[in-house]
Amino acid sequence: MSSYLNLSGVNKMFGDFQALDDVNLDIERGEFVTFLGPSGSGKTTTLMIIAGFEHATKGRITIDGKPLDGLKPYQRNIGIVFQNYALFPHKTAVENVYFPLQMRGASRKEGLEKANQMLELVGLKGFSERHPKELSGGQQQRVALARALVFEPSLLLLDEPLGALDKNLREQMQIEIKRIQKRLGVTTIFVTHDQTEAMSMSDRIVVFDKGRIEQVADPLDLYHRPNTRFVAGFVGESNIMAGHVVDAAAGVAECAVFGTCRYPADARFSNGQAVNILIRPEHLKISRKAPESGEWATMTVDTIVNYGDNALVIGHSGDHPVRVRVLGADVVIIQEGEDCHISWQPDAVHIISEA
Repeated sequence: MSSYLNLSGVNKMFGDFQALDDVNLDIERGEFVTFLGPSGSGKTTTLMIIAGFEHATKGRITIDGKPLDGLKPYQRNIGIVFQNYALFPHKTAVENVYFPLQMRGASRKEGLEKANQMLELVGLKGFSERHPKELSGGQQQRVALARALVFEPSLLLLDEPLGALDKNLREQMQIEIKRIQKRLGVTTIFVTHDQTEAMSMSDRIVVFDKGRIEQVADPLDLYHRPNTRFVAGFVGESNIMAGHVVDAAAGVAECAVFGTCRYPADARFSNGQAVNILIRPEHLKISRKAPESGEWATMTVDTIVNYGDNALVIGHSGDHPVRVRVLGADVVIIQEGEDCHISWQPDAVHIISEA
């Protein structure tokens, strides 16, 4: 079965600069997919090409099997929400939402009725006659979302729409956007550089770096089994150590800090191969006393960053930095400047190719 949205061999040049390098992606109908990556990685450029505001230098994009080549943005039936919302300041909330229906020839009575229904769906019942300046940032964001959805788009594009909101409101809107997307079943692409947003909202995450897709996976798979060192370092806190494979058939590798590490045997690796060894900070346990069995190493504590419900213990083992995340109540057993021991379970180790 073919995908709903397909990007095939998409490239984009800005003069001599290659912004996108052979982007290939399939998105299924009804999926919530997040484009995640640092600034300049290509995620927003890809979104703008899908929307029709930029044109690919090379490649092809189809929605439901129909090519988008040559279509203007308004001909693509795509809803889009920008970070600055782009509302008409002289129009009320309901008039802003009605506008795309007006452009499509809907009658005023029918269009305003549908616009009010959409405002109610996004939690703005009773706010229809207010102008943007009379609305909070979160309320303006909801109006922009209602406007993008009111004409039943084939695809919804969200370009960092939560960036201007404070932390609590941003978390609230994450829940609201996901709720609305699920209820309407609209295929959605969400662009962000915030990994927390990506992890909490997405069915799948597409990680971009330097114009290329590094990995496409569901949030948990991306976090626990990153394909590359870049993904491992960009998504979540990481302990990444250089090492090498000792016995590929048995799943054994070695590195300076973690010593002998066992991992699920994988045919991709060979004896003596240089690899990166990943252990997430929350998979390490810290104690004053050396464990009686299992894998462990020594560590000197440099800094403890307390977040209330948890703490990040930052230290070093030899010349290598190490991070351990512990429950806030447990961190009192460790002091800055103290030597301690870290231990882990074999299944906490993930091996990544060095390249």
